[in-house]
Amino acid sequence: MLDVSMRAGVLGLLRRLQREMGLSILYISHDISTVRYLCDRTAIMYLGRVVEIGPTERILERPHHPYTKSLLAAVPVPDPEARRPRVRLRGELPSPVNIPSGCPFHPRCPEVLPECSTRVPYLRDMGEGHRVACHLYPIAPPAR
Repeated sequence: MLDVSMRAGVLGLLRRLQREMGLSILYISHDISTVRYLCDRTAIMYLGRVVEIGPTERILERPHHPYTKSLLAAVPVPDPEARRPRVRLRGELPSPVNIPSGCPFHPRCPEVLPECSTRVPYLRDMGEGHRVACHLYPIAPPAR
């Protein structure tokens, strides 16, 4: 939580170090705009589990997981005339010491399916290095 000018300086320094030194950085943030600026790859986590991972621009432009969609819908838009579809999550965030069975997001998910409460989804390949842990996306048949 730095002031704007200090934040810009720190982010600029991190980006320069990435380019000049080939440095890898694990950047943890809720600030989507800085993630977009600094990160090549992004992992979206919910209750300690990765629900979506892949190239940052692909995830931010074409999110698949309902939690990722809700995060992106909450990002303020600088244009007061622009409207973004709202994603309303029901209920409260579960306790991290008592994670729900199945998909940890299922109690709040606006697109919940019956299997979400019983089976933990694993990361499915969505192409181009993009993977999502969600029962909404069936397993693709093997390539022939």
